[in-house]
Amino acid sequence: MKNKQPHSPAYEAILKAGPRLKPLQQVHAHLIVSGYGRSRSMLTKLLSLVCDAGFITYAQRIFFCIPSPDSFLFNTLIIRNSKSNFSTDSLLFYRRMIVSNISPSNYTFSAVIKSCAHLSILNLGRAVHCHVFVSGYDSDLHVQAALVNFYGKSNNVDVARKVFDRMPEKSVVAWNSMISGYEQNGFAKEAIGLFNLMRDFGVNPDSTTCVCVLAACAQLGDIDLGRWVHEFIVGQGLDVNVVLATSLINMYARCGNVSKAREVFDMMSELNVIAWTAMISGYGMHGYGTEAVELFHRMRAHGVRPNNVTFVAVLSACAHAGLVQEGHRVFASMRQEYGLLPGVEHHVCMVDLFGRAGLLNEAYKFVKDVIGEKPAPAVWTAMLGACKMHKNFDLGVEVAEHLLCVEPENPGHYVMLSNIYALAGRMDRVEVVRNIMIQKGLKKHVGYSTVEVDQKNYLFSMGDKSHPNTNEIYQYLDELMGRCREAGYVPESESAMHELEEEEREYSLRYHSEKLALAFGLMRTSPGMTIRIVKNLRMCVDCHSAIKFISVATNREIIVRDRLRFHHFKRGSCSCLDYW
Repeated sequence: MKNKQPHSPAYEAILKAGPRLKPLQQVHAHLIVSGYGRSRSMLTKLLSLVCDAGFITYAQRIFFCIPSPDSFLFNTLIIRNSKSNFSTDSLLFYRRMIVSNISPSNYTFSAVIKSCAHLSILNLGRAVHCHVFVSGYDSDLHVQAALVNFYGKSNNVDVARKVFDRMPEKSVVAWNSMISGYEQNGFAKEAIGLFNLMRDFGVNPDSTTCVCVLAACAQLGDIDLGRWVHEFIVGQGLDVNVVLATSLINMYARCGNVSKAREVFDMMSELNVIAWTAMISGYGMHGYGTEAVELFHRMRAHGVRPNNVTFVAVLSACAHAGLVQEGHRVFASMRQEYGLLPGVEHHVCMVDLFGRAGLLNEAYKFVKDVIGEKPAPAVWTAMLGACKMHKNFDLGVEVAEHLLCVEPENPGHYVMLSNIYALAGRMDRVEVVRNIMIQKGLKKHVGYSTVEVDQKNYLFSMGDKSHPNTNEIYQYLDELMGRCREAGYVPESESAMHELEEEEREYSLRYHSEKLALAFGLMRTSPGMTIRIVKNLRMCVDCHSAIKFISVATNREIIVRDRLRFHHFKRGSCSCLDYW
């Protein structure tokens, strides 16, 4: 057996330095002064260790010293740049590789496609996909999984699914990429459907799968599946790291169980700013402003620095709970204590904070004095909502005109202005606004509500008659509303279209989507079970009033998540205390 040839002293020095920057820089200097400054074998090993140490920019400088770099060197730089999110550099080295007439490998393509996904460059990604096909790697599992991820992140889920379906073998990474693609593009139902298919195929979910599915559950308000995933995590002994735990907090909070979210939070051994923010946001969306603020102060006491998202969560919580002074102090601390520049979201929260409290002059002054020139449309929208809430019609019209100047094609602004005119009794102006909408071809956003029954979501829209049990649902709802009227419920006719006659208004109000979803849920669930409803728009005043009476008539807890927050109805009252 032959003895191995000993390495040169210079090579031994590189090995001895290991993935540590300072020793590697010293070795590099020694190579240059000793005449090895352009030795490919020496510099290749040096570059690999520098990459291992995570100093990508330094590795790039070494690369340019190497004469005629080979495929190994190109791949090393492309892959390391991609992993370190130096995506543009990864793509530049890929281009240089092609120009140097060096053929990429499947690892090259996987890294390059990942960089395209990170930068959301759809056209370049498509070009790389063509190169993959020409190079014969279109059947490689790693490359296919990277393409699924790329198209999903580029808002092209249909193409992602085509690539996914063509894969002869699907790794858990590929399944995760497709589930994540659906969830991130708002197709939560499809994400959960694919997750169920994954289980049918006998593929065992991992932590990443659970994170994606929990996010989909949060979108849909599917707490039953969310609980199942939690039990699966515990049963499989998966590592509940900060990412997975934060996903559980977000799921429970957005599915209406904030106490369970807090239970998960309290069990976390490691807390970062994202976990703290998720829990603060959870409290805020349920109207628990005091708890949100207390947790915010506790986070600061633990030495965790809040970020811009944290401040949005705290300010939103203050707005929904009417904590005006506390919200004002929190906003001031952004600049004074943390040097953070308030953005559009923070400005919207402040206008909402003042507006909900009826401090319309303060809200308007904030817009003019603090924000200054050209406030974002979202700021004016918050201001307009406050004017409608507190029936300040003159200011509402002025704000609406600002909005229509900056967003003339947004139908929501015309609807809000029309409602303000109607509340003021200016039906002539209502007609003008609606005619403008017709001329522009603008339509009001359709409201819909979903309710979960027996682990299946059912969707209803206003006056919906598509359900096979429509007659039964309408009859039950009519009887239920009759019982509520006997108990003192009076329809809030201002919530209906103002050109309708009184009798027609009541009919319109009775069959709002959340009432239909609630009636179906009550019919199809056992007595005492909590009903959970998710609505895509803000709940109207009449539905809010009616559901308080329904909670008494049926002796049920009813949880409604609308576009802005949660409402927990129980024994005739709501958790928002009518401050919403």
